[in-house]
Amino acid sequence: MITPQLSTAMPSRRTVVRQALLTGAAALAGSHLTGCSPSSPQPGTSAPSRSAPTTGSSGSRVLLVYFSRPGENYFYGRRTDLKAGNTEVLARKISSRITCDTYRIQAADAYPHDYDETVRRNVREQDTDARPAISGRLPVLDGYGTILLGSPIWNVRAPMIMTTFTEAFDWRRKTVHPVTTYAMSGLGTTERDYAASCPGATIAEGLAVRGEQVEGADSDIEAWLQRAGIPRA
Repeated sequence: MITPQLSTAMPSRRTVVRQALLTGAAALAGSHLTGCSPSSPQPGTSAPSRSAPTTGSSGSRVLLVYFSRPGENYFYGRRTDLKAGNTEVLARKISSRITCDTYRIQAADAYPHDYDETVRRNVREQDTDARPAISGRLPVLDGYGTILLGSPIWNVRAPMIMTTFTEAFDWRRKTVHPVTTYAMSGLGTTERDYAASCPGATIAEGLAVRGEQVEGADSDIEAWLQRAGIPRA
């Protein structure tokens, strides 16, 4: 997670999706959408196909979408090197408990391994209201009624690449649950930001887990799934 130590100015939402950013790498990579259940708790791996959507305008299936950054990371005021980012660990724990499909957002321009370099890049992206490009094809949301949007909290809000994703879709008649890992800011501004960038969606109860405690978050995840009414596997 990126600690909220730098600029906290909140950028205005852009109303036009930057299609060139979304599609620039699409020809080079396949979908990152995979199935998840107790028998396959490995979100984040690429898959060449996805299951067909159910009929209906919004559907009843669940999609877990997440962005996670490995590398040098904040850890109780110091630094640690993560092979898997905290949000990826949380996504795996959630996906092992529910029936869902999973899509991992990957940046076309990968974020640096170095923590301070990532902090600086994130501040630039927030200050310029950037829409970082996503690598690969985006998922099709038809058939999904519930979308879990997972990310770290960087400088009080989700990374700007999450807005690149959300602005690409029609969110009407869908339910969105923010899911975050954080150092200090909990859900940050995700509820407000997703309400703006996912017009027509119902923004439902989110889950925020401190990054240093994600490995031991099982009871918090279980309680949240029950409260939120997310179907169990």
